[in-house]
Amino acid sequence: MARNSEITGLQKAAILLITLGPERSANIFKHLKEEEIETLTLEIANTRSVSPATKDQVLDEFYELCLAQQYIAEGGIAYAKELLEKALGPDKAKEIIGKLTASLQVRPFEFVRKTDASQLLNFIQDEHPQTIALILAYLSPQQASTIISGLTPEKQADVAKRIAQMDRTTPDVIKEVERVLEKKLASLVNQDYTAVGGVDSIVQILNTVDRGTERHIMETLEIEEPELADEIRKKMFVFEDIINLDDRSIQRVLREVDHSELAVALKNCNEEVQNVIFNNMSKRLAAMIKEDMEYMGPVRLKDVEEAQQKIVNIIRKLEDSSEIIISRGGGDEIIV
Repeated sequence: MARNSEITGLQKAAILLITLGPERSANIFKHLKEEEIETLTLEIANTRSVSPATKDQVLDEFYELCLAQQYIAEGGIAYAKELLEKALGPDKAKEIIGKLTASLQVRPFEFVRKTDASQLLNFIQDEHPQTIALILAYLSPQQASTIISGLTPEKQADVAKRIAQMDRTTPDVIKEVERVLEKKLASLVNQDYTAVGGVDSIVQILNTVDRGTERHIMETLEIEEPELADEIRKKMFVFEDIINLDDRSIQRVLREVDHSELAVALKNCNEEVQNVIFNNMSKRLAAMIKEDMEYMGPVRLKDVEEAQQKIVNIIRKLEDSSEIIISRGGGDEIIV
């Protein structure tokens, strides 16, 4: 095997997976695309022998890159570079940081993602909706949902619309916004156009906000941008969509739901939703929940929505783990 500096990235990946063993490699494969798995499998099959020295070199490089990524996550590029210089020397630190920024393309607004969402809301709520949309598109759905929920009702739908319609943003625009928020991170922006936002981005955010905010945004979009609202809704899952799940999936969801929570969630539901749920549990349990609903009296709409959101979160979690399948609309889905 050639020296480490002469080994391609694909060869290094194959050597790493061979060294880690089948069990750990299988877990890594779960996070890769089908074509990536095929390419790596072929490379592994063509790798006849690897010397212990080469294995050690590849593992050392992998460890150094992981260490650098951890430092970047903790305090940004400058912090990572400083720690790596102390541990490995300036030349090695520069080499590792160079590999990360070139191959992994460190995303803009790194420092913003470490800021408390409520504090960030105070900082950006008076900015132009397009500026807010750009920032939220780079945040995690959890952070973005907290911020969008705290905006004024007029801004909520406007910002949501701008995120959904966002396609590509020039480096200059990103740099200017970053400069205002944090001058020291302006140099991290990749010089290529950066794809961000879009319908998938706003769907992730809306799937995380409270139902009141979600409803207001969707109702406004249905009036102002009906086609966009329809496209977003096709990709979303709300509590009432439980009627579109098959019986096995509903029964799987109900095993995770607290019965008292379910009684509150069904309090404000239409008859079709209630029937679908009651038909997927024992008659005794259905009667017990109906009795709870009858005797609990009036319930605040906010409490009902929170209970429904908890169940929706369970559904989405089960979907993420492939325990259930949610039909998303926009065409017939073939499940094999």
